[in-house]
Amino acid sequence: MNDQLHNGPHPVRDYTGFEGTVAEKASESIAAWKPAARAREGAPNVVVMLMDDMGYSDIAPFGSEIDTPALADIAADGYRLGNYQTPPMCAPARAALLTGMNPHRAGFAYVPHMDPGFPNSAMELPADAPTLAENFRAAGYATFMVGKWHLTVESKMHDAAEKSSWPVQRGFDRYYGCMDGFTSLFHPHRLVRDNSQVVVDEYPEDYYLTDDLTDQALGMISELRSSDAGKPFFLYFAHTAVHGPVQAKAADMEKYRGRYESGWDHIRSERFARQVELGLFPEGTACAPRNSEPGSDVVPWDSLSVEQQALFARYMEAYAAAVDNVDQNLRRLTDHLKALGEYENTIIVFTSDNGGTSEGGDTGTRSYFSRFSAPRSGLPMDWQPDVPRDPELIGGPRTYVHYPRGWAYASNTPFRMYKTFPHAGGVRVPMLLSWPAGLPRTADDDGVRHQFAHAVDIGPTLMQLAGVQPLAERHGLPARETDGVPFGNWLRNAAATSEHTTQYTELNGRRGYIAGTWKAIAPEPNGPGWKHDGWELYDLAADPTELVNVAAEHPEKVRELAAKWQADAWWNQVYPLNDDGSFNRNRPASELLLEQPVTLYPGAPTLERYRSAKLVRLRSFTIDAQVELAAGDGGVLVAHGDQGGGYVLFIEHGKLVLAYNEYGEVKRIGAPIEPGLRDIRVEFAALPDFKWAISLHIDGRQLAVLPDVFQLTGMAPFAGISVGLDRGGPVDWELSRRHGCYRYTGRLRHVRYTPGDKADYNPEQIVELDRAMAAAFE
Repeated sequence: MNDQLHNGPHPVRDYTGFEGTVAEKASESIAAWKPAARAREGAPNVVVMLMDDMGYSDIAPFGSEIDTPALADIAADGYRLGNYQTPPMCAPARAALLTGMNPHRAGFAYVPHMDPGFPNSAMELPADAPTLAENFRAAGYATFMVGKWHLTVESKMHDAAEKSSWPVQRGFDRYYGCMDGFTSLFHPHRLVRDNSQVVVDEYPEDYYLTDDLTDQALGMISELRSSDAGKPFFLYFAHTAVHGPVQAKAADMEKYRGRYESGWDHIRSERFARQVELGLFPEGTACAPRNSEPGSDVVPWDSLSVEQQALFARYMEAYAAAVDNVDQNLRRLTDHLKALGEYENTIIVFTSDNGGTSEGGDTGTRSYFSRFSAPRSGLPMDWQPDVPRDPELIGGPRTYVHYPRGWAYASNTPFRMYKTFPHAGGVRVPMLLSWPAGLPRTADDDGVRHQFAHAVDIGPTLMQLAGVQPLAERHGLPARETDGVPFGNWLRNAAATSEHTTQYTELNGRRGYIAGTWKAIAPEPNGPGWKHDGWELYDLAADPTELVNVAAEHPEKVRELAAKWQADAWWNQVYPLNDDGSFNRNRPASELLLEQPVTLYPGAPTLERYRSAKLVRLRSFTIDAQVELAAGDGGVLVAHGDQGGGYVLFIEHGKLVLAYNEYGEVKRIGAPIEPGLRDIRVEFAALPDFKWAISLHIDGRQLAVLPDVFQLTGMAPFAGISVGLDRGGPVDWELSRRHGCYRYTGRLRHVRYTPGDKADYNPEQIVELDRAMAAAFE
């Protein structure tokens, strides 16, 4: 009779005689499930909130004047880690945080905009390294992520890519955000939900990414609670703010109007005084002076002209407003947890991936992609790293900006240098941790902790606090040994010492090594001219801001730390060093598939950024479009890019127009077009000095020319190619004000891209990896 019972199409069968009854099988299954179930009983929720490029002093609990009351409340409920350190760049820091492994062992010697083929720069997390999300999910947690991922090599971010390194495949039940390294906060170039692109034809006027990410996080939590009132969750909230381009809502910017007219010297002085008052540094600590190293130097604020001061202050108003908005959204999250009755039993971590960045140069920029272009060497003398724009546009959707490095000097108070450097300015960042129910503070505890901690320690600490056992294997492979050390003991006991006593750093050939209270730094890349006696040495107990190089007084300590750095480098697969930038040039031959001609059709999702770039970057190319045009038809035929740079081809009022956005300066050419079936071609011919000549053709006749424009290089065009409309951030602001995304009203049969020859100055080297490896062993 049991064989006749059905639940849907599958019969329920009695397995008596087959190694036990159904009841026994069920008991075995329940027993196997119980560890995860037990982990849920009273288990804390866990929220890790990671800022991008935010320096040590940029929040109120670490001395800032920026209004961050939600963070102040978390600090009051928990602990301020004054000596928390991180790899000095975003993707390496994220790999370390999520795996508990040092970044080179985790495959991230740098950011995943390269693919040289070495294990230390695989740009994908190892298959045998469980992520923090995978560990928590195995313990019965729901796992959510919103925001920046940046742990997938860019050649595998397109829609047809193999997705084993995407967030959902690395342990997150739900994901929403930008997988790339940064994006516009008003018009994100590409949002992904789980494994699919979120197609947005036009963003609402009031859209702002930080608000959207918070909405999504709140929605994930609410959906979970609707179905399961007791299941704990792990939320990884990785902000895109405050990475460039720095953008903020107008109302938030107005709040800081005039606040930074006193300049970076005064702001840094104020912040340091508060840091000492807050107990982060003892009385008598010296604040590092302005950086003076060539290319990193900061001029006195008073030496600037009145016009420069007004312009530079505006940049910082935008930055402060973006930080402020993060705090406002954090308040929304903590209020939601309190409404659910779960705030007290939620572990909250707030930190940054590295120190404040100097990529805005000495003057800042309103043309982020022009300033932040690649290759940076060999650019012509007339290259414009800051296309002049109305200062009132700074921070808004029309400008892609970054502040001058003088503000990074203030951001990293009281330390030297910036993001990418092994000095404290690159690696020491603020960190807050609270868990009122599990780590309550006593009345006589100010919550400040001075023990050393590193990004690799976050995962082991959170797992230990939550009672989560690390996975022994992943996908049948034994799990790799991790490098992190839990620090819950000294959170509970301020007198306890840190068990993490040594730590190496490496990026771009610059090296650092901490052993107890000693720190050695090799500030120059290990390239031509490097000397073995080039190490500096600092006694951090007496000199936490790394001002007095005592290498000459302690040569034996220098040799000891240099030898330890090298030993750790071999263990952590740091070699080979990217000391000459060659990692950035090498690309595997498999990427040639992305350079093949492609035909695109109206209505298709936007072609992903890197897939689009392979068709056009530092080379000649042609665009062919075939349209059926009736009287009155108009709209966008193809668009590539956004307000940071790009081009858009459209028909308006019987005229075919190409608008070329040269990093903020728009140039247009056009010609009348008659109704009928028309073959349209745009030719981009690569010229010397990183320039294109652009010509517009209808039915084989050349009708208009832009003879000399700077190419869009590096990360521009940032938004990918869309056909039949200008999706997302507009290329031509004036056109978008008239028509929005301006969907083409006629019949657009197709658009075809045909890549041509690469320019002589294209630095890419396509490497046949299999052939090269075979030759190495001959």
